[in-house]
Amino acid sequence: MDKPLQGVKVLDLTRLLPGPMCSLHLADMGADVIKIEDPIQGDYARWMGVTKPQQSGYFIAVNRNKRGLVLDLRTKAGQEIFLKLAKEADVILESFRPRVVDKLGIDYASIKAINPRIVYCAITGYGQTGPYAELAGHDLNYCGYAGVSDQIGRQGQAPVLSNFQIADLAGGALSAAMGICAALFSAHKTGQGRYIDVSMTDCTLAHSVISLSRYLSDGETLPRGEDLLSGGVPCYGIYPTADNKFMAVGALEYKFWALFCDTINKPELKAQHLATGEENEAVQAQLVTLFTAHPQSYWIDKFSGVDCCVTPILRLEDSENDPHLQARNMFIRAEHPTEGETLQFAFPIKFSDFEFSIDRHAPSVGEHSKEILLQLGYDEATIEGFAKDKVI
Repeated sequence: MDKPLQGVKVLDLTRLLPGPMCSLHLADMGADVIKIEDPIQGDYARWMGVTKPQQSGYFIAVNRNKRGLVLDLRTKAGQEIFLKLAKEADVILESFRPRVVDKLGIDYASIKAINPRIVYCAITGYGQTGPYAELAGHDLNYCGYAGVSDQIGRQGQAPVLSNFQIADLAGGALSAAMGICAALFSAHKTGQGRYIDVSMTDCTLAHSVISLSRYLSDGETLPRGEDLLSGGVPCYGIYPTADNKFMAVGALEYKFWALFCDTINKPELKAQHLATGEENEAVQAQLVTLFTAHPQSYWIDKFSGVDCCVTPILRLEDSENDPHLQARNMFIRAEHPTEGETLQFAFPIKFSDFEFSIDRHAPSVGEHSKEILLQLGYDEATIEGFAKDKVI
């Protein structure tokens, strides 16, 4: 069978992480994604964290299976090329601040006038409306406004930072991909596209279900580190081992907690399953003493075959060698023309009659510009003129 999004054409104007990760998912499912970069700095994720002239692993990982086009949208010729591309496209994805696309003449109204079925998705930190709409921000800022950062951390300590960008990924990339797929389905039925306003703050807030449930029931959220999932009970937590590694205890259900207590020869702790306050602290102290008496490998062996939600906290290099993740084919190695063999995550969703593959490496700057313009009908002389004028 064809790939799930075979035949869908996407124009991706985004950079860094949320937008490129969204279009990565679309590309991995078969969409023809054209990554459009400006000729001055392009997507600066290419060079982030890199100290020598090569492309970053970050860029390579989130831009595979795409074609690359350099296009100066500040020029009349660049705008005309984009509009010609847009006339045949199914999706436009952008992450500029509100109204930047209006100034460039590539806003939704302009595109809809030439392509009524276009799905036009804008990913921003705060959305297209509201008092914060024009403000800059990053994942940390959006999580802060959504009340998420306040809940992450230990009791009595400051909120903690995470290099897993909750707002960028769940609030931006995945929410946008969901909206795009829904709008594509609607456009397929009706012939009419839609404008999608994705606020990473909104989407992060809307997924903060535990905090909301507590707020609704008690009129306020619990202090950081005292919630059911953040250290407030002994049956759900992270415990250190003798070798400075950690084990995750996720025995929320009593049956798992009871089995856990039997396995560690502490049946007297069964009654403290959902202990809170000082009682919780006392039980946790016992478990810290218990776990720190042996290295992680001991506890992995101890709970091997014991189905009670106790597992190791792995480093990524350990995850790569984990037998389950290997069986799920979640790591894939692919050749890149300038970087050699690269390790990447595979597309995580398993479809019937579809085998994920990396068909294109992350494009170099403007790698497919000529190919794309030839397909649009421009001749080689015109394309050479565009290049000379730095339109492409």
